[in-house]
Amino acid sequence: MTARSPLTGVHWFLPTSGDARGILGGFHAKDSRAHAAGYRAPTLDYLTQVAQAADTLGYDAVLTPTGTWCEDAWVVTAALAAVTRRLRFLVAFRPGLLSPTLAAQTAATFQRISGGRLLLNVVTGGDEIEMQRFGDWLDHDERYARCHEFLDVVRGVWDSSPFSYDGAHYRVEGAQVPAPPDPRPEIYFGGSSSAALPVAAAHADVYLTWGEPPAQAKEKIDRVRALAAEQGRSPRFGVRLHVVTRDRSSDAWDLAQRWLDELSPEQIAAAQRGLGASGSVGQQRMVALHGNGALATSGDARALEIHPGLWAGVGLVRGGAGTALVGSHEEVADLIAEYHAAGFDELVLSGYPHVEEAYWFAEGLRPLLDARGITTPVRAGGVPEPDAVR
Repeated sequence: MTARSPLTGVHWFLPTSGDARGILGGFHAKDSRAHAAGYRAPTLDYLTQVAQAADTLGYDAVLTPTGTWCEDAWVVTAALAAVTRRLRFLVAFRPGLLSPTLAAQTAATFQRISGGRLLLNVVTGGDEIEMQRFGDWLDHDERYARCHEFLDVVRGVWDSSPFSYDGAHYRVEGAQVPAPPDPRPEIYFGGSSSAALPVAAAHADVYLTWGEPPAQAKEKIDRVRALAAEQGRSPRFGVRLHVVTRDRSSDAWDLAQRWLDELSPEQIAAAQRGLGASGSVGQQRMVALHGNGALATSGDARALEIHPGLWAGVGLVRGGAGTALVGSHEEVADLIAEYHAAGFDELVLSGYPHVEEAYWFAEGLRPLLDARGITTPVRAGGVPEPDAVR
């Protein structure tokens, strides 16, 4: 039994840009070699399969991304709420692209029609190139200043309608919603820069970070914890990772090797040019883990193992979360235990393809985490065991 309380959430991912049997997949790769590796379009039928699998297997929520490379998160999750039972939806959105009053109204409506199954993932911005596609030309630090005001308004509208606010970026008068959301959706927030951390400390219910080695990730969340404590707040902490877990360690690493073998040096170099130019501090930290692709030059997947069981190969060609837990169920459980001991309360996981990997984790690894007290056991259908509710 661990000294810490069990994780408060184990979440899965909704691949709204498409899915595949390798780390190249989605709209941007439909004409690449990855297309031959079983590309799956993000149709409502396929996304329903993923969501219903997560629902049945006991995942708490599914993270739904935002960006010009995927389907709209609000529309997709509203459709999937009707075909799932208990699964919650961690909806990512960019605060600069809609008014805070409209966001408060949209979230309140979603919460009512879904039966209280909305969580909000506030994505302040990726790199400047993507933000400019949306017509958003604020620089990095200005976006976080605007986000701080945005969340002030959203929470003000929920808590004390009618609500008025006069800031540098937003001015609203008498803002209100028909009824506040019940319960109020928790806010998940990420960001690694000096501009992001104070906003996280002020507003995040759960601070999210990508999967750096446990000690390195702990340094970051400890900074947020200290900043939040100054404001009398105690957020939870979540880590975003991919996962490849198998009965035998060699099988998991064989899959990682196959994924690496499917990538050409030209594909890696092209991806790294784009990722390396990103203005996102978090993205730069991901790129640094594999030395801007340098660790891939040997062609050996194990060369990208930056901590026992933590593989940086995903980040060679994909932005955002660039690391994966790789190994046997026992080995991956050991690494999750490290993150748990480092102070993390929630996992946001994904795997390729997402239906099959959801089962590998839930059936192979989850029982080990339950036995160690890292997670709370769930029974068939995703309902917590009566004697395990704490």
